[in-house]
Amino acid sequence: MAATQAKDGKTTAAGRRDEGRPWLGRAVLAVAALAAVFHLYGAGFAPFTALVQRPIHLALMGTLAFLGIGVRVRPRSRIGWWINFAFAAILVLCALYLVSQNEALVARSGSPTGLDLAAGAVVVGAVLLLAKRATGWGLVVVATAALLYALLGPWLPGFLAHRGYGPTRLIEQLFLSTEGIWGVPLGVSADFVYLFVLFGAFLDVAGGGGLLIALADRVAGRTRGGPAKTAAVASAFMGSLSGSAVANVVTTGAFTIPLMRRSGFRPFFAGAIEAAASTGGQLMPPVMGAGAFILATWTNIPYVQVALAAVIPALLYYAALLWAIHFRASKIGLKGSADSGGEGVMGRIHLLLPVLVIVVMLAMGRSPMRAAFWGVVVSVLAAYAVPGTRPAVADIARALRKGASGAVQVAAACAAAGIVVGVASLTGIGLRMSELIVVISQGNLLVALILTAMGSIVLGMGLPTTAAYVVLAALGAPALVELGVPLLGAHLFIFYFGCISNVTPPVSLAAYAAAGIADSPPLKTAWTAMGLAAAGFLVPFMFIYAPPLILSGTPAAIATTTLTAMIGVIALAGSVIGYVRAPVGMLRRVALMAAALALITPGFMWDGIGLALLLVAGFVGVAHDGGQSAQPA
Repeated sequence: MAATQAKDGKTTAAGRRDEGRPWLGRAVLAVAALAAVFHLYGAGFAPFTALVQRPIHLALMGTLAFLGIGVRVRPRSRIGWWINFAFAAILVLCALYLVSQNEALVARSGSPTGLDLAAGAVVVGAVLLLAKRATGWGLVVVATAALLYALLGPWLPGFLAHRGYGPTRLIEQLFLSTEGIWGVPLGVSADFVYLFVLFGAFLDVAGGGGLLIALADRVAGRTRGGPAKTAAVASAFMGSLSGSAVANVVTTGAFTIPLMRRSGFRPFFAGAIEAAASTGGQLMPPVMGAGAFILATWTNIPYVQVALAAVIPALLYYAALLWAIHFRASKIGLKGSADSGGEGVMGRIHLLLPVLVIVVMLAMGRSPMRAAFWGVVVSVLAAYAVPGTRPAVADIARALRKGASGAVQVAAACAAAGIVVGVASLTGIGLRMSELIVVISQGNLLVALILTAMGSIVLGMGLPTTAAYVVLAALGAPALVELGVPLLGAHLFIFYFGCISNVTPPVSLAAYAAAGIADSPPLKTAWTAMGLAAAGFLVPFMFIYAPPLILSGTPAAIATTTLTAMIGVIALAGSVIGYVRAPVGMLRRVALMAAALALITPGFMWDGIGLALLLVAGFVGVAHDGGQSAQPA
């Protein structure tokens, strides 16, 4: 995700560097167009087999990365560009070799040739280089540690020791099977993620992003703190499609952060709102930034069940954020915007049709790949149907480039995560890590959940959400399942904390991106965003201990649990901001926090305690402090 931030933050400089290289823009556009044709053909007409689709996908995304698209660092010299071209050519040749030898590889399974091994070694190295260019050192370190773990097994201490695997067996696992680089993570990137990123790019160039902001403004603009609520709602929509909290910040934030500042919010708070809202977009169905598809594929749980289970937790997250905005706006004396009307909605309302098509097709049980294909097709047709949204040729080129750029980082991260998953499968380290979590927690579920949450946050700080989820799904989820957590709940728990790491200091990339736009102190923005996103740290524990929140229970249980949880997250927002109907002091903030924790704990006794605390802290305290004036922003 940092790659997106760096990339988007340096667009002008990159543009200046490319002015003397018109061939580079044409080459990028050609590869991006080829990628679009390849993926759309496979999704809409004739699906490819895994060992055809995934290598070609990686070759296309890798070529774009070596051409400087979607990566942190671009070559500065002619020699640097030639080196990049060489890497791109080698990666393409290795992918084509694998595709051309597909049937022969199956026939000689277990007896790889020297050329097989050489191609495999080159691809492993290229994947690590791509991961470094696109995501930084974090994922490279994790993947390299996995490779060393596989090679050095007999010399490792204690429970880490294993029989050890030589380079030949390791390359077979990672390159010549679908258990490594070509495994589930890269498969999700090739089958779903690219198409949804391309869909979002086409929708955006036609004005879909502006439409979502206008709709959000129509819903929330006239309320107290309306521009900030508009930002939260719009970012929820956009983040669900984009799959990147940082990408969401730099797209919607470019409009919403200045709007929030003009309405009266201080820069650090405006940036924090956008960071928290953009991070939550990955938790919002139906797309969840492609997270729902990864989770469904990994667990073999139907996609519709995953998306429906995520609805109430996502609503709780955004309820807490919206109430925090409302309390803050009330505290500093802001009013609703009288001229908020969501201008431009009717002229672009037809752009909602492709979103509706995707939702309906997914609800009907159609594959995400086919739904994304029709989403792209309908978005183009809908855009051209009305003159006001009809994209020019340059807009189509920009959409192709933007779609490819957004998918490069995910492809690189998923390929590198495939190395970790392949090693975990080969060595059994996943089972050992699960055993370790169970031993350390001594069978205590709460301790195991805290350990897993900490691991997810730490990994998520340095990895894209998809990669962090995949690694923890292989290493941590089995322990939670062993302790009695339902499979869906365990994986949603890990996914939540992988997402929320985007606003968790010290490495809170979404908050840093927002701080850059808001011109505010990065760490202050990050800590504020973490407070605004506090519900994201509690909601996963809520649905583990209260399964009705993920629709596991009777309708009555779901309704009552959701109601008390909703009251609890509102109390949490009041505690974080220090305001309910009037400013509250520190003791009452502590009481509000205690009320929130009690209300989100399942059980009638806890609900009663929470409501009693809320009555004292939220109403008696407010009546006492009611004469205080609005506080400065």
